Amino acid sequence: MSVEKLDKREKLDKRFGVVAVESGFITPEQLYEALKTQVMEELEGAKRRLVGQILYKMGYITSAQVDEVLLFMGVK
Repeated sequence: MSVEKLDKREKLDKRFGVVAVESGFITPEQLYEALKTQVMEELEGAKRRLVGQILYKMGYITSAQVDEVLLFMGVK
């Protein structure tokens, strides 16, 4: 993956979390937990997951809420 794509993906993750918190879908604490999980998985050599995927798997956000955040961001 190129540095440019990685930077864009990291910005997308950060933006996703901020939009989800501002929308009231998750708490700042839940976002922190998801980001911490993302970092730990990456350090363990696991495939990097997006924050929205982690939040969904943790049960903090629904698929409809993920879609709503992505629509707001202009990604979907």
